[in-house]
Amino acid sequence: MNAAIDRDAIKQMVKTAVLKTPLVDVHTHIFDVNFGNLLLWGIDDLLTYHYLTAEVLLAAPMPYEKFWSLSKEEKADYVWHHLFLERSPISEACRGVVTCIQELGFDPGERNLKSIRSFFRDMKAPDYIDLVFNKANVRKVVMTNDPFDDTEREIWGREIHRDSRFSAALRIDRLLYDWKYSCSMLKSWGYEVENGLGPWTLREIRRFLLDWSKRIGPVYMAASLPPSFLFPEKSPCGIIIEHCVLPVGRELNIPFAMMIGVKKLVNPDLRLAGDSVGKCNIGVLEKLCSEYPDNRFLVTMLSRENQHELCVTARKFSNLMIFGCWWFLNNPSIIDEITRERLELLGLSMIPQHSDARVLDQLLYKWRHFRKIIVNVLEEKYLDLAESGWKVREEDVNRDVQFLFGKTFDKFTAIKS
Repeated sequence: MNAAIDRDAIKQMVKTAVLKTPLVDVHTHIFDVNFGNLLLWGIDDLLTYHYLTAEVLLAAPMPYEKFWSLSKEEKADYVWHHLFLERSPISEACRGVVTCIQELGFDPGERNLKSIRSFFRDMKAPDYIDLVFNKANVRKVVMTNDPFDDTEREIWGREIHRDSRFSAALRIDRLLYDWKYSCSMLKSWGYEVENGLGPWTLREIRRFLLDWSKRIGPVYMAASLPPSFLFPEKSPCGIIIEHCVLPVGRELNIPFAMMIGVKKLVNPDLRLAGDSVGKCNIGVLEKLCSEYPDNRFLVTMLSRENQHELCVTARKFSNLMIFGCWWFLNNPSIIDEITRERLELLGLSMIPQHSDARVLDQLLYKWRHFRKIIVNVLEEKYLDLAESGWKVREEDVNRDVQFLFGKTFDKFTAIKS
């Protein structure tokens, strides 16, 4: 007979470990203060985030160009009026704004946008970064760093004092999917490339990737890929991945992060909000992992329908690490399902979530909401263990949460000798 299980004690162990453990956010679009206006923060950036612009133009349509011609504050006012005052903010994106307001010490029930704005007028970006990281209990984030972005490239050319809480990731979407543009840019920067992807051009692309890796010190290279992504393939994308990205990844011992499943601009009038989702071919991932065992792959997929097959694939290859519930998956009901599925199939050998935050404030709500979900999931799993006769100890729970909240990522992305 097993001893009586102290269910309340196990639940408290889990809740305490999840709330107190600082985490690593492995994929964001936020920046440290060196990057100036590329760092988005504050209530108006929060309200004009593309999830909310898509939602407000569904709830209260107006001509797209008229909406985009509004100032940021006017757009924020429009979102606030139609999504928070004329109806309850029940969607996850709207609820996130309410959570942020509460985390900052305001009473969301007062619905006073003016007083919230006044809080930010006297706030300085470095102080706000400290405040958000502390409240969200985040110890490190990984940025998204695009060498083809004119503003960002100029900043990386300066002598800057890096904030150690912000790691870099080398983003290469345009290199893979707009070779005509990328070729012209590489030429302008002194790389001897031609439109045809011959041996010399491929060598120069590798040099470009090595130069930028030396400059920014990325923890991984990354690209957002469409549902139709195939490999190998005799397209510029396939050729550059095979002959440049994978060799440089092996040389530098850094992973290639693939975020697969984005259908770009199905409604271009919505701009950043105009992308959609499609199911991917998992066989492509199996081929990459099996044929390139010396490369490591961080993978997240956007379609819910891909998740079970992705988990099974991750069981087969130690050079594959799946991460996060991305973009359209970032909804509590879906996160709960996927997190349970991953724990049941992979144990602790996965990265359960990342924020994908474009606005600094989103760290507040995305991690508070996720912590609530994973507390519920882990409580159930540890109670199942206890009912099977396993003694659940506090130190074990703390260790396990540390794996889920950053240790697994740190180990997988560590530079290997």
